[in-house]
Amino acid sequence: MAHQSILQFNTTGRGFRDITREVAKAVAQSGLQCGLAHVFVQHTSCSLTITENADPDVRRDLDTVMGRLAPDGDPAYRHDLEGPDDMAAHARSVLSDTGLVVPVGGARLMLGTWQGIFLWEHRDAPQRRSVVVTVLGA
Repeated sequence: MAHQSILQFNTTGRGFRDITREVAKAVAQSGLQCGLAHVFVQHTSCSLTITENADPDVRRDLDTVMGRLAPDGDPAYRHDLEGPDDMAAHARSVLSDTGLVVPVGGARLMLGTWQGIFLWEHRDAPQRRSVVVTVLGA
């Protein structure tokens, strides 16, 4: 069996938004007890990640690392139609990921104690993002 939900999120610009609760609710509403939840963001300038949900310094440090790997405004970039963060945001999305798979057991996400699902916005300006949650199982 399968169940699918589309969730909408507003971001405040670059940074992380914890979407664990909303994804967990979509999984619970599926009624499926055992299987997999696939979470996919329908955009090319943000990504999804599972990371530390207790210490915000982890997420700040991840932003620092990503900024070093894909800096804003690099003069070597050709794609800059929407500003200096444009190509950097696309690169950051490719370096992280746009989809995640999480096991489901007892109609719940089987995340570890310190894990959360985060929408990682790579653009400076606020955005509206769509996330598809597909639950497959029984």
